[in-house]
Amino acid sequence: MTTTTPDANRRAVKAVIPAAGLATRFLPATKAVPKELLPVVDRPVLQYIVEEAAAAGITDVLLVTGRGKTSMVDHFDRRPDVEARLEEKGDTERLAEVRRTSEIADIYTCRQGEPLGLGHAVGVAASHIGDQAFAVLLGDEFCDVDEPLLPSMLDLQAETGGIVLAFVEVDPSETSRYGIASVEPAAPELGGDDVVEVTGLVEKPKPEDAPSNLAVLGRYVLPATIFDAIADTKPGSGGEIQLTDAMATLLENGTPVHGIVYRGHRYDTGMPLGYLQAVVQLAVKRPDLGQEFRRWLGEFVGGDKG
Repeated sequence: MTTTTPDANRRAVKAVIPAAGLATRFLPATKAVPKELLPVVDRPVLQYIVEEAAAAGITDVLLVTGRGKTSMVDHFDRRPDVEARLEEKGDTERLAEVRRTSEIADIYTCRQGEPLGLGHAVGVAASHIGDQAFAVLLGDEFCDVDEPLLPSMLDLQAETGGIVLAFVEVDPSETSRYGIASVEPAAPELGGDDVVEVTGLVEKPKPEDAPSNLAVLGRYVLPATIFDAIADTKPGSGGEIQLTDAMATLLENGTPVHGIVYRGHRYDTGMPLGYLQAVVQLAVKRPDLGQEFRRWLGEFVGGDKG
């Protein structure tokens, strides 16, 4: 529970990554390997997310883990044996990459005993976060490094002191898959047309009931008062404690809620199709792989499979 008043003008420097889910869509692969460690080319999904946070100035990352997921923490630890072998071989490039994983940010962990919803997962981070604003980054999606989103969200939250969400526009037929917002134009001094003021939130509405086509993306910047709201939130959609419901409570009680409509590229690895798309999209952009992979891909898609 928070008992002090947060400093609304302080830019958040901590992030929470909820990563305790069972990832049933990827079974049997995720029976032993956390979904967050599935590789996208040669880096796991989780590393892309931590790198996104670090690039925005986040220096402290808390992983909310579950049973069988300790390897996520191990990925960001030192491996002196591997480093020694690479050093002996003179493989300085891979040595630098291996060492860098332990230097991206300060990684901490706590356990969510049961996967009782996103709100519950965020709630277990209360003692680590304290009374300051913080970011939440879902563990299965990340933004293109050339089109960052998080820095703008952190700046906006520091200015307003409230909640800042990220939105993407979805086809109206898909609203039942997302948290959907009702919005109005934000005050002009807060930014351009992509900044909106949120007037309501609803979890996974039917298309005919959706107030807009703006879906909540897996990025949030929240004030510490969210922890009290989560503690008072009853199980909702799916029998889980929904973060959307806790945010709606703060909104009703006068906390300002704003959103940024993201128009850059987002990699969504939460389902097998999106994961495969992310692998291909990032592989073709790699200077060491892209040209040859693109050529092979063209031949494969064109029917010449060698």
